[in-house]
Amino acid sequence: MTKDQLFQRIVAILHDTFGIDPAKVNLESKLGEDLDIDSIDAVDLIVQLKPLLGGNLKPEAFRSVRTVQDVVDALHGMMHVGAESHAGD
Repeated sequence: MTKDQLFQRIVAILHDTFGIDPAKVNLESKLGEDLDIDSIDAVDLIVQLKPLLGGNLKPEAFRSVRTVQDVVDALHGMMHVGAESHAGD
C-alpha cells in the first residue's frame, strides 16, 4: 500500500469513526488541535488501523505521532518492516 493509499484510508476512518469532514483532513492536520482527536480517540484510531497491518501494529510507534503525516509514515514504516521480516520465512 502506498502512502497516498494509506492517507486515503485514514481520511475514510476519520470520517466514518469520528464524523470528521474529509475536506478538513490533510497531511499537515494536527490530530489534537485541528481534528479534535484526544487520547481515547487515538486508541480507537489505532484499533481501526490494525487490520491494515495484519495485526502487526506496534502502539509504541504512535507515541510521537502528532499529524496525519506522522500516522501515514508510522504505518508505512511498519508495513515495510513486516514485509521484510516475512520475506525471509
